[in-house]
Order: sequence, then structure tokens, then C-alpha cells
Amino acid sequence: MRQKRAKTYRKLMSLYSMSFGFRQPYQVLVDSELCKTSVDHKIELVKQLGTVLQGEVKPMITQCCIHELYLQRGQQPVVDLAKNFERRKCNHREPISGDDCLASVVGDSNKHRYVIATQSDALRGKLRLIPAVPIVHINRSVMILEPPSDVTIRAKTLMEQKALTSTIPVEKALLASSSTDPPLKKKRGPKGPNPLSIKKKKASNMPTRPAKSLDKVHSDGKSKGKSVNVGKVVEGDGEKHVSNEISAHTGKRKRTDESEADATVKDSNIIIAETTGSSRKRKRRRKAKE
Repeated sequence: MRQKRAKTYRKLMSLYSMSFGFRQPYQVLVDSELCKTSVDHKIELVKQLGTVLQGEVKPMITQCCIHELYLQRGQQPVVDLAKNFERRKCNHREPISGDDCLASVVGDSNKHRYVIATQSDALRGKLRLIPAVPIVHINRSVMILEPPSDVTIRAKTLMEQKALTSTIPVEKALLASSSTDPPLKKKRGPKGPNPLSIKKKKASNMPTRPAKSLDKVHSDGKSKGKSVNVGKVVEGDGEKHVSNEISAHTGKRKRTDESEADATVKDSNIIIAETTGSSRKRKRRRKAKE
């Protein structure tokens, strides 16, 4: 087969498969006349059907067609060829002509998706009025796949229009739903730096500075950044009480409760030491006067 013809046959079978659901292996109904012609021209029928239809083929023959071959004499090679094909039950109690049998099997819509291989011109004329019926015949020892009829092309266009119209309401509903909902706007804020381009912070092992204590007090009663006011000694009921009023004003940092308690204890110790020293001096002066 020529390349151009094979390309056209491939397009035809793709049309039948995409639009009407034909699948491989293709079911080919063969009549008795085509079997005779193939034997006369020495054509390998199954192989030629496969090359024409561009795929796997499943040849079939009806009981009425094979009955016609039995009635004819001297057709033993044709009968042997027909016996290799699968029998298709036509449900005819009495055998009828092959053309009528094939026409009844195909029906009005070819719902079983048969490919008809026949040499009868009358049968081919009937089948052209039925949509989605591929027709094969032999012309001068060349097997030919007929182009699709006008009825088939019209049925194809109608199916495409139905498919388009069925999707239009869905598209309209989607558009209506999308129009009612306002589109969400993305918030565009300042973008941060690329984390891969930032250098990692190094852990600093620097020693921390010790906190300043209140022990270092100047002679004027003031320390650096701090002011300390020391109270007086109060005597009553034979015991000595010390009233301390310590006010510390720091610049930025605040003193915690524990540091304040330590500072008050140290200041009270200093005051007690001063009072004991002054009392000893008084006793010495009294003894010297006596």
C-alpha cells in the first residue's frame, strides 16, 4: 500500500474511533462474495484487512452467508476460508440472503460497531444511509476503504455541537460564580533580606563587668553616680536603734531588692562601728577629768 493511501486510511479510522467509539480489534463482517473474490485474486484476506484498517482485525461471518457458500458447488476453498472466521449469530431460523442478513445485523445505528466488507453494490448503497458504518470492498485485486458518507459526517458534526452546548452552561455558571466573588488581593509588604546572604552572629565570650558595690564611699558621703544619706543613732529603753535612710539614684539601671538589702546591712555595720568608737572616747575623757 502506498504511503499516501495508508495516511488517509489512518485518518478515517481515527475519525471513527474518536467520534463513534470504534476500538481494536475491529469486528469485520465479511460476506460470501468478498470471500470468493479474495480466493480468485489470491489475496490474504486477514492480512489485507489489517493493513487497510490500520490495526488489529477480528473477521466474522454470519450463518446465512456461510449457508450460501454451502449451496454453491466447487467452492470448497472458499468454505475453508470462511470456516476460519468467527461465527456471528444472526438469529434467523431460516437462512436468508447475505445482504439482508448483514443489513439486519447492522440495524439502524450500528450499535455494535461493525466494519462491513462486501462486494454487493446494493448493500453498500443501503449502508451509506446509516451513520458510522465503515465499508470495505475489493476493486481489481486492491482492497479499498470507502470515505465516510454524508450521513456519517452530519452525525459527527451534530455530536460535536452537542458536546459544545453541554459545556456552555457549565462555563456560564463558573463565570457567574467568579464574578460574584471579589478577587483576593495579595498583600505586598517589605521583603526581608535573603537568609542565605546574612552572616551568622558569632558567640561573644567577653566577661561581664561586676556590679559596683556601695562599700566604696567618698569622704563627702557621695559615690560615683550614687548619693547615700546615712541616718542618726536613736537611744531609747536602754537599747540603741539605728535608723538608716539610704537613697540611691542611678542613671539607667535599677537596683534589685537583694542588692538593696546587702547595701543597707553594710551601711548599718559602718554606723554601729562609728558609734562604738565615739562612746569609748567619751569614757576615756571622763576618766582623765576625774
